[in-house]
Amino acid sequence: MESEALRSLLQAVKQGQVDVDRAMEELKDFSYEDIGYANIDHHRSLRTGYPEVIYCAGKTPEQIAGIVSHMMAHDSSNILATRANDAAYDAVRAVAGDAAEYRSDARIIMVHRKEVTFVNEKRIAVITGGTSDIPVAEEAALTAEFMGNHVERIFDVGVAGLHRLLSRLELIRSCNVLITVAGMEGALASVVAGLVDKPVIAVPTSVGYGASFGGLSALLTMLNSCASGVSVVNIDNGFGAGFLAAMINKL
Repeated sequence: MESEALRSLLQAVKQGQVDVDRAMEELKDFSYEDIGYANIDHHRSLRTGYPEVIYCAGKTPEQIAGIVSHMMAHDSSNILATRANDAAYDAVRAVAGDAAEYRSDARIIMVHRKEVTFVNEKRIAVITGGTSDIPVAEEAALTAEFMGNHVERIFDVGVAGLHRLLSRLELIRSCNVLITVAGMEGALASVVAGLVDKPVIAVPTSVGYGASFGGLSALLTMLNSCASGVSVVNIDNGFGAGFLAAMINKL
């Protein structure tokens, strides 16, 4: 039914019965392609400005490759898959060839099909408390770059050695959106937000000893930040932080 409706809409545009702007609005509601185990939202980019992202956890390598294959057949957009592993990458590479790139540190697969267009010259900073937070930070950084943003990586500048953070303050203040990634007690977001006039997106990580409760202590610290201008995503959700930062940076 959707294909028939789409053909009718395109025919109406050709005949001048529907103008292009109205057609674009109607296209936003052509929802998905049902491939049995997944409903692929091909028109997400029309509604949100960014294509659908594949969350690999819980999917088989064959399912992930199948989704990639259908997305590639639909248009020439770049494709992002998060929480991937080696088996998923092998399956994707079998259908995407050399266009597929796997970053094991961030557990991200990228299928490069066209040059990334930067939305502007404004930069996003991704800041970590420690080196152990880098995998989550890289997920955020790669997501933001995939969405057309310049990213500055400022790693291992946690509050246990505050002079490290202060030495990078000029660079941090020059960026438009700041992502702070920290485990343990998660104080980094509050400290950064108290030093800058930019939005801060806080990412708690599951890094820490037993009483950190797998990132819960950092999450609660960030939610209870005494500094203004801090928003918080879920534990280890680097993708969510990178996506939100990209949306803010585009405004």
